[in-house]
Amino acid sequence: MGEDYRDFVDLVELMDSVQSKLELNKVPHYTTIQKFVTRSYSAVLDVIFKRTLDLFYKNRDVIDINAIDSTGFTSGYCRNYYSWRIKKWRRSYVKTSVSVDVHKFVITGYKISGKPVHDAKHAKTLLSQCHRNRRSRYYVMDKAYDSEQIHELTREKLGSIAIVPLRQRKRKRIKGRYRKKMIHEFDSNIYSMRNLSETMFSVLKRKYGENLRARKYRNQVKEVKFKVILHNLDRLFKTVFLVWMSISTEPTFDT
Repeated sequence: MGEDYRDFVDLVELMDSVQSKLELNKVPHYTTIQKFVTRSYSAVLDVIFKRTLDLFYKNRDVIDINAIDSTGFTSGYCRNYYSWRIKKWRRSYVKTSVSVDVHKFVITGYKISGKPVHDAKHAKTLLSQCHRNRRSRYYVMDKAYDSEQIHELTREKLGSIAIVPLRQRKRKRIKGRYRKKMIHEFDSNIYSMRNLSETMFSVLKRKYGENLRARKYRNQVKEVKFKVILHNLDRLFKTVFLVWMSISTEPTFDT
């Protein structure tokens, strides 16, 4: 990830607001960043992520739609395991679930684990984290997240609405108060925004690599978190640059 660390340093040098938010008097060399990721506590990266996220919003801003999805990052050092469900050997991976603000295209939360975990289980932790970071009106998820518990969490505790399509099960009644509501309240226009979470993973893997270089699991987690932080900073830089370009190219009129 050497080139990625250089990109990170270049971005921070260009943005005074980022340096101020991260409380940096001097931008470190990219090799210092490499050592920091290896030696630092994972919780420190969580703090940095939260501070970079704050750069996109004002204090009382509410996100309109958050899209949630999951993917896996592999490593040459990952072990293989036997899946009894599909009767095949599979390579283990670092499972990563993220939430994406579909309008700003920034990552607003993440949940990472070193073994296969059901999407709905990841989502419960991720939803609570997202709410702490920034409240959202809607959360959109695919059928894998169809769970009454997820609807209860979003509506009763978070004050939001989860838009999740129902799994089709022949000859079985739909159970759950909120799952039944989805029959009539499912909004296909809002749900269509979910595709942006898949686009996000495509961008992350294409720009910052699908394979992890770290050997130890704890460093693999930190590597994934760093990819997330780098993406958000890159997004911020592009936003600031576009605003600057629009201002600098505005015609001036002599009076």
